[in-house]
Amino acid sequence: MIPGPIEFHPKVIEALGQPTLSHTDPAFINSFGNALYMMRKVWLAPTGQPFVIAGSGTLAMDMAACNLIESGDRALVVSTGYFGQRYADLLKRYGADVTILEAAVGEVVTPQQVEAVLDKGNFKLMTFTHVDTSTAVLMDAKAMGELGQKHDVLTVLDGVCSVAGEEIRQQEWGLDVVITASQKAIGVPPGLALMVASQKAIKTWNNRKTPVGNYYCDWANWFPIMQAYENGNPSYFATPAVNLIQALEVSLALMLEEGMDARFERHKKLAAEFRKAMADMGLEIIPKKEEIAANTLTAPYYPEGVNGGEFIGKVNQEGVVIAGGLLGSIKSQYFRVGHMGIVSQEHIDTTVKAIQVALGK
Repeated sequence: MIPGPIEFHPKVIEALGQPTLSHTDPAFINSFGNALYMMRKVWLAPTGQPFVIAGSGTLAMDMAACNLIESGDRALVVSTGYFGQRYADLLKRYGADVTILEAAVGEVVTPQQVEAVLDKGNFKLMTFTHVDTSTAVLMDAKAMGELGQKHDVLTVLDGVCSVAGEEIRQQEWGLDVVITASQKAIGVPPGLALMVASQKAIKTWNNRKTPVGNYYCDWANWFPIMQAYENGNPSYFATPAVNLIQALEVSLALMLEEGMDARFERHKKLAAEFRKAMADMGLEIIPKKEEIAANTLTAPYYPEGVNGGEFIGKVNQEGVVIAGGLLGSIKSQYFRVGHMGIVSQEHIDTTVKAIQVALGK
C-alpha cells in the first residue's frame, strides 16, 4: 500500500511473464497499437498524441520539458511539494526562465494566485503537480487547464500519482500534456514513461527554432514510432519494453471495462473512507482541507511520541507495506499510504486494521 509500485492485477502479471516477442512480431505490433489507441480513452483525449517510452515518470517530465522549452522561454511552476521543485530544476536545464509559485505545506496555490502571476508575465509553459506524492495534496486540474487556455500558456500536468485514479478529462479541460508512469494508478510494473500531448503542444514543438536538447527524449525520434505502430507497422528508434507494453495493453483494457467514471468514483469513495478511518483514530493528514486531499494516496502525521520507523515496521508485521515521509522539511513527521489502481474495500479494511494494531503496540 505504498504510492507506487502498487499491487498489480493478476492478468497484468501474467502478460508480463509471457515469452518476450520481437518488437517486429505482428502480435506485438497489434498490442502496442492497441495500447496507444486505449490511452486516448483513458486520458480522455480523443485527438491527443500518446507516447510510450521505456523509462520512469521523471523521464516523462523531462520529455515534456525538453520538447516544449527553448532557451529563454518563461515557465511557471506551480508547486505543492517535492515534485514541483524537481520540475523547476529540470526546466532550468533547458534554459527556461523559471518562476516558482509554491504553496505552504498542506495547501494548494489557488487559481486566483496563479492568474495573478500569469497576468504579469509572458509565460510559454505552466507545469503543476496534480497530486504531489510527497504531500497527498490535490490540485484543481480543470481550473489550471482553463487558465492555460485563457492566457495562451501550454499546460503540463504532472499526473504521475493521479492519471487513472483522479478525474482527468484532458481534452475537455484544455490540458496540453498529461504525463504519468506505469507503476502507479496505471497498474503496470515500473519501467514505462507515458504521456499524451495535445495538437497544440505538437504544433509548438513543430515550430521550434532550435533543436531539442535531449537526444533520447526528442519527439522527432519517437513521433514516427508511435504513428507506425498505431498504423500496424513495426518501426525502430530504441528497443521498446515489449513485455511492459503488453502488460500495459491488458491494464488499459481492464480500466476501460470498468469505465473511467466508475474508476474515478471508486478511488474517491475508498479514499474518503480511508481518510475518515484515520480521523477516527485521531490522526491528522497533511492536506488542510478535505477538498484538496488526494484520492490516490493519504499522508497522515504520526501521533505525538510515535517513532516512525518502529511504527512502519509494526504495520509491516501485519502484512501491509506503507511508506515513510518524503518532503524534506517534515520527512520524519508523517507516513504515506497509497490506495490506487486495483485498490478494493478489502485493501482499505486490511490497511486500517494494520495501522490500528501497530499504533496499539
